[in-house]
Amino acid sequence: MSESMRGTIGKFALLSMTFAAVFNVRNIVNNNIELGLSSAPIFLLATIVYFIPFVFIIAEFVSANKNSESGMYDWLKQPLGSKAAYLGSFLYWFVNLFWFVSLLPNVIAYASYAMLGYEYTFSPMVTSIISIVLFAAATHISTKGASWLGKISEIVAYGVFALFGIYVLGALMALSGGDYTPAEPITMEAMSPTINWATLGIMCWIFQAAGGAETAAAYLKDVKGGQKAFIKVIILAGVLIGAMYAIGSLLVNVFVPREDLTYAGGMVEIFTGMAQYFDVSTAMVGRFVGIVLFIAMFGSMMMWTAAPVKIHFSEIPKGVYGEKTTELNEHGVPVRAAWWQFAFVVVMLVVNGFGSESVQDMMNQAINLTAGTAMLPPIFIMVAYFVFRLKFDDTPRDFRMGSRNFGMAVVSVLILIFVVSMTASAFPTGVNLVRAFFINVFMTAVFSALAWWWISRFEKKQAKKAANQESGKPATQA
Repeated sequence: MSESMRGTIGKFALLSMTFAAVFNVRNIVNNNIELGLSSAPIFLLATIVYFIPFVFIIAEFVSANKNSESGMYDWLKQPLGSKAAYLGSFLYWFVNLFWFVSLLPNVIAYASYAMLGYEYTFSPMVTSIISIVLFAAATHISTKGASWLGKISEIVAYGVFALFGIYVLGALMALSGGDYTPAEPITMEAMSPTINWATLGIMCWIFQAAGGAETAAAYLKDVKGGQKAFIKVIILAGVLIGAMYAIGSLLVNVFVPREDLTYAGGMVEIFTGMAQYFDVSTAMVGRFVGIVLFIAMFGSMMMWTAAPVKIHFSEIPKGVYGEKTTELNEHGVPVRAAWWQFAFVVVMLVVNGFGSESVQDMMNQAINLTAGTAMLPPIFIMVAYFVFRLKFDDTPRDFRMGSRNFGMAVVSVLILIFVVSMTASAFPTGVNLVRAFFINVFMTAVFSALAWWWISRFEKKQAKKAANQESGKPATQA
């Protein structure tokens, strides 16, 4: 692999890539639909209690693994062992397969706003076909490496920053006018969350919305300035994204009430509501917002198309999969693995398309499939960090999250919060518990068991081969 193709992205490109991977404007609307204005203080809490400490954890792992190609496998291997490292990186890749199914209909919805000025509703099967074409394009671009993704992410960042700034400015102008009553008044009562089992489950999505910083670590070797520049940028990104989520969640219902928002077109709906207030063409605003959000969602999808494949396939031991599957191109991307991922997502899109009555139903099914399981990879990282500080705190590194005891205490609180939230998300109120167990626990357990069996089988073969070579006997075919 040519090193001349690496180390080519600057700090703003890395910030943009992290921003594209983590900040998703639809998370503001989706969580507002579920929690109302109380999502604002919960986002702020998630930023302080989870996202910033988690960014520090990522920064410390990066500092301790300077030569890592993609991050997660190397981070987990020293504290948890090779089997758990493989399983953690596998689950990181696996749970994202379902996320693509929920994201792609949003990309199509914003494309229809961009072209038509309103959302055109396709059937689930047509949505699946268009999604396959879009995902094929994202897969192709994602194999071009960090330089391409960095340039696209910079465009995404400029567009979303501008869009976010326009909305915040418009909302503040309306509120400061004195004679305007928000669609939902911003009061302490409205912002006070109701702490119950359902809220704990929805908080799982708040945490997921604030997560994703680990994806940027997949491009550590592509950053000018190496791990020191990476750490500075990733911490800045954490603070910036958390603030944007909290501010956006606070102002989301200034023009449109919560009950009038939809999952697919919510962001366009709040902007057209603002356009009506300022007596601007809603069709023109709808197209403009649709264009920006289509580019943003497509850019985010490219980051998430590339990073999980790179994280799982680029650092696992040689021979776990076929040589061609894990072979890296000149950009450090396992191309064949990326196209295997595409094939898996195609199957899921087709199955979901046939089994859903509407696009909204299709998205809900995909969201349910990623509920609690999306929290498993961060838990692996947190547990690994706890063991790392407990047993390997003498590892040389330039960055630490406080003292050994402080780091262990912080991550222990995070693990406890995550386990409770993940359990509430996997078994929400008002659902069939047997069905919830089958989707959110049994299916994940089955695939996890298969992954564990696969790596155990590989390691036994390797141990047998090494023993045969040591004794001077030829290795037998397993």
